[in-house]
Amino acid sequence: MSVAGIEDRFPEIDYEKYSNRQLAAVPLAVLGVALLIIAGWYVMTGAPVTPGIAFTGGTEVQIQTTDSPAEIRSSLSGFEIDAIQPVAGSDRYILTTQSTDTNLIGNQLDSAGYAVISSAETSPSFGAGAQTLALIGVAVAFLGMSVLIFVLFRSFVPSIAVVLSAFSDIVIPVALMNLFGIKLSLGTVAALLMIIGYSVDSDVLLNNHILKRRGSFYESTYRAMRTGVTMTLTSLAAMIVMTITATLLQIPLLPDIGIILVFGLATDLMNTYMLNLSLLRWYKYEGVAR
Repeated sequence: MSVAGIEDRFPEIDYEKYSNRQLAAVPLAVLGVALLIIAGWYVMTGAPVTPGIAFTGGTEVQIQTTDSPAEIRSSLSGFEIDAIQPVAGSDRYILTTQSTDTNLIGNQLDSAGYAVISSAETSPSFGAGAQTLALIGVAVAFLGMSVLIFVLFRSFVPSIAVVLSAFSDIVIPVALMNLFGIKLSLGTVAALLMIIGYSVDSDVLLNNHILKRRGSFYESTYRAMRTGVTMTLTSLAAMIVMTITATLLQIPLLPDIGIILVFGLATDLMNTYMLNLSLLRWYKYEGVAR
């Protein structure tokens, strides 16, 4: 079915049945739980989300063997392995560990009878620098987005609605990363930056239809939803397919990126059409815009 066909069949939600508090309660409750998870994770581990070796330093080794991942772990039981990633279409595996002692790693693998094909090491100092740069990148992207939104709408409530939705769209996937054991890497940072873009796109679409186009509040809302929800669901379906395909083909990193984008897009639907919408409705009927 074409995008136009999906838009024509889009059901109109009766928002008048729900108060602004009812609409905002669910996304704010989910955001609160996500913040508690991140805070608890920080207390337990010293970081809001578990960093990968790109940020902590470590070694990545590619070995050749007919053993299964479980057998590899058993053979290297005295050696701490973070992950074992099979290389699609071959009898090779990529082992990652936070150890940077290449001699010890080589001796352990030799003793277990594994042939080392290649290895790459990331020093802890380089990893710490990469982590700082990644955090600065996310912060700058979010700050730049916030400034642009305030310049675009020049009004506090509509602007803060977009910023709050984008903030929640980032925080909830990060909390889910902790629950699903997904570590922070350069790829997952890129996924989080993409979520900011998706969030701003859908929120600006809604705000622009309601504040700058003709028609009643609900007419403008439904017009925005026909386009915004359709596009988000299309992207969501594409990310689900990518995640499943990458998992089945054992493509490194793509499954993590895909599932984070799935989390972010699903979160964005909730925040845009419940939290953002409730703030806009309050602004139109009860706030300074009345």
